[in-house]
This record gives sequence, C-alpha cells and structure tokens, in this order.
Amino acid sequence: MNDAELLKKLEDIFRENFDDDTITLTPATSPDDIEEWDSLEQINLLTALGAEFGISLGLADIRGVHTVGDMMALVRGKAGQ
Repeated sequence: MNDAELLKKLEDIFRENFDDDTITLTPATSPDDIEEWDSLEQINLLTALGAEFGISLGLADIRGVHTVGDMMALVRGKAGQ
C-alpha cells in the first residue's frame, strides 16, 4: 500500500470517527487542526487503526502519535508495510 492509499484509509477512519465527511488529511494533520481530536478521540482513532489494519497497539505506541504522519509510520511499522 502506498502513502496515498494509506492516507485515504486513515481519512476514511477519521471521517467515520468524527462523523464528518469534509475532513481532509495530510501527514502533518494534528489535533490542533481538528477541534474534536482530544485524548479520548485519540484512543478511538488508534483502536480503529488496530481493527482496520489487524495490528496490536501498546501504550508506548499511543504516546508516540502526534500527527497523521505518526499514525502512518505506526501502521507501516506494525503491519510490516
């Protein structure tokens, strides 16, 4: 899966999680860019990532995610992509 495909999958997860079809992501997108993206939503997003990509995430993984680019790197590292 290339970066554009991965970003699209993440965008779909964000849109569903936030119930907002207008969300457009870049690797630099952070909680500063999406008002509803708080610590609880961070957990929800990462849970959805785990389910979507069949990966298991630990507390250390979650602490290291600050942007969509971090999520992309996490998925790549955990899923071996």
